[in-house]
Amino acid sequence: MSDIKKVVLAYSGGLDTSVIVRWLQDEYNAEVVTFTADIGQGEEVEPARAKAEALGVKEIYIEDLREEFVRDYVFPMFRANTIYEGEYLLGTSIARPLIAKRLVEIANETGADAISHGATGKGNDQVRFELGAYALKPGVHVIAPWREWDLNSREKLMAYCETHNIPVDFSNKKKKSPYSMDANLLHISYEGGILEDPWAEAEADMWRWSVSPEEAPDQPTYLELTYRQGDVVAINGEEMSPATVLAYLNKVGGENGIGRLDIVENRFVGMKSRGCYETPGGTIMLPAHRAIESITLDRETAHLKDELMPRYAKTIYNGFWWSEERKMLQTMIDESQKYVNGEVRVKLYKGNVTVVGRRSEESLFDESIATFEDDAGSYDQKDAAGFIKLNALRMRIAASKGRKFD
Repeated sequence: MSDIKKVVLAYSGGLDTSVIVRWLQDEYNAEVVTFTADIGQGEEVEPARAKAEALGVKEIYIEDLREEFVRDYVFPMFRANTIYEGEYLLGTSIARPLIAKRLVEIANETGADAISHGATGKGNDQVRFELGAYALKPGVHVIAPWREWDLNSREKLMAYCETHNIPVDFSNKKKKSPYSMDANLLHISYEGGILEDPWAEAEADMWRWSVSPEEAPDQPTYLELTYRQGDVVAINGEEMSPATVLAYLNKVGGENGIGRLDIVENRFVGMKSRGCYETPGGTIMLPAHRAIESITLDRETAHLKDELMPRYAKTIYNGFWWSEERKMLQTMIDESQKYVNGEVRVKLYKGNVTVVGRRSEESLFDESIATFEDDAGSYDQKDAAGFIKLNALRMRIAASKGRKFD
């Protein structure tokens, strides 16, 4: 332990990471540098400065990373129409690579010997933080207190705070949510409490970003999303930055009951976990992006993307954003987006997102060929006979040899 003189800690200012600051100071006799990232969690991050100062921290990093988060992580992921196990839009997973990157960068800037995080030893986040750190700084030393200490309950953490004079708002301890929550501009997640029973319905007052579909407005809301090379750049004709786009879609989607999800997922560490998520903006962007691709992508390109997507999703979920395979997949995905330009119109109504229009100057949709009316010779139906026979050839040969398919 004596080799560790300075540690950069991913610091939220909450109970767990406040305890970690003092624990690192006492157990490692190390100077602690705190890093607090604003990635759109919806809470003020500046109060973390005063809390860190009260703990004797001299080097405090508080950074607004919202634009970088959406531009360089969320949008690239949505170009692939990424979804894990058919449902999860990876809201927590996609935030970890950025935090890992900044932890390593700050360690380099401050000459720190190690980085530290507050992820528990049961979840995926410990894997995501550490895989990212090792990829970006192979020799980095990682300290994960939850794998070392015996402070394995809220009561023990609170007792530690009282014993070590750690400034925590004890008046709020009875008001603490029964859920473990994590939020950023893409989503908010809920785990623990009643949710540990997969048969139990989530409590109505748990949800924070959206109204229930039953209480959503009786009139639909229409939005027009403008795409440029696969990314949303404007809404209803108004140019917006990536973070502004997502914040706006979260607001409007939440007002219409969009984006609630209740799933049991398979964690990388081996266990199943039940979680609830609110992802209003992402729930709008996914079908809208598929809609603009439906008229701008060649069939085989679109199908290849769909085949690659589950692997890409698993790569992100498991924490391998900073890997050769993710970079390779991203290069292919981004290349496919050159012509994904145009507008998509969506209707939001009581928890549902319906695509009701799509148009693009890059469109491969040819009305003269697709029409059921007179196509003026654009397509000759007689051509289909040879096409069908050639595709049936292998089956006709097999059947002629007596092979049965029923």
